[in-house]
Amino acid sequence: MAKWTPKHEAPEPLEGPVVGTITGGTILWFVLFLVQVPFYGWFDDRDLTWWVWTCLAGGGLGLIGIWYVRKRDAAIKRAEAAKAADPESTDAEPSQP
Repeated sequence: MAKWTPKHEAPEPLEGPVVGTITGGTILWFVLFLVQVPFYGWFDDRDLTWWVWTCLAGGGLGLIGIWYVRKRDAAIKRAEAAKAADPESTDAEPSQP
């Protein structure tokens, strides 16, 4: 069986409003948790309490995600600013004296 090799380069990754997307998803997880809490007894009677705790876990992991994407976004902006401030620091070969 022959190994598959790509015929063209992969496209550049899409960059969008990552911080807003993660924040919105985290808020949604917490809202779902808060909506389900009053019905905890109903979930408990049917052995479905994992639905409630999944929403809480999604909100908690979303908080970690918000922290991560904010740091990533700041690092990308710092790198772009440094690259714009010093155009000679590109990945080109070093100049010979």
